[in-house]
Amino acid sequence: MGFRLITLNLNGIRSAASKGFVGWAESAGADCMGVQEVKAQADTVGGQFDHVAGMQGHFHYAEKKGYSGVGLYTKKAPSEVVTGFGSPEFDAEGRYVEARYDTAQRKFSIISCYFPSGSSGEERQAAKYRFLAQMAPHLQRLQAEREFILVGDLNIAHKEIDLKNWKSNQKNSGFLPEERAWLTQLLAGGLVDVFRTLNQKPEQYTWWSNRGQAWAKNVGWRLDYHLATPAIAARAQREHIHLHPRFSDHAPLVVDYDFKL
Repeated sequence: MGFRLITLNLNGIRSAASKGFVGWAESAGADCMGVQEVKAQADTVGGQFDHVAGMQGHFHYAEKKGYSGVGLYTKKAPSEVVTGFGSPEFDAEGRYVEARYDTAQRKFSIISCYFPSGSSGEERQAAKYRFLAQMAPHLQRLQAEREFILVGDLNIAHKEIDLKNWKSNQKNSGFLPEERAWLTQLLAGGLVDVFRTLNQKPEQYTWWSNRGQAWAKNVGWRLDYHLATPAIAARAQREHIHLHPRFSDHAPLVVDYDFKL
């Protein structure tokens, strides 16, 4: 038995639960699951969604109600939970939770992270660039001291293979040259896009617009990732994008690793 890690943008935990998310999670066999866009606060999650599928939830909520928010569900209790990555602007938006599993022999983290979307206009695109500028050095520092897997919705499709209509989206948030270059540079610095090490096929998407029959026609984007330090990435064995049933506009991305916590 290895370690099954799932990432899923819920597009609202209450909405996803109403469409069968909790029952699916119970059958998914995860050892850990990162969730994004919880869109709820502690008073909603507590007693209702703080435990799912035998896993304890650890959350970073946005100050603004019904907005953003990330969580990590873990079977094994972490040695420490870190919320936020030291950015006053973005920590207020509930975008980062890190579960640490530290022993005398090893420092290892699993992170659930939700990158901003810039699709609503120039102001949020500028915020997205500020986030990227702060996240890169944070991950570099982390990489210097520990192994980790970051899972989450990056709101970036990295290459032409990662979205259906790449030609017509080159001026749209999520596939802008600057965003893609940021991710290229991050991977050049040693982090690994785990899914692509296991699956090089086209039309592997994790998000579909609610407009224009995108789901029915598989006009999608690959926005959800496992980014890992090299030694951990090398232990990835299998990947799976869970397509049915649907409980979000994103699909769960499942990766099995050959290690145990």
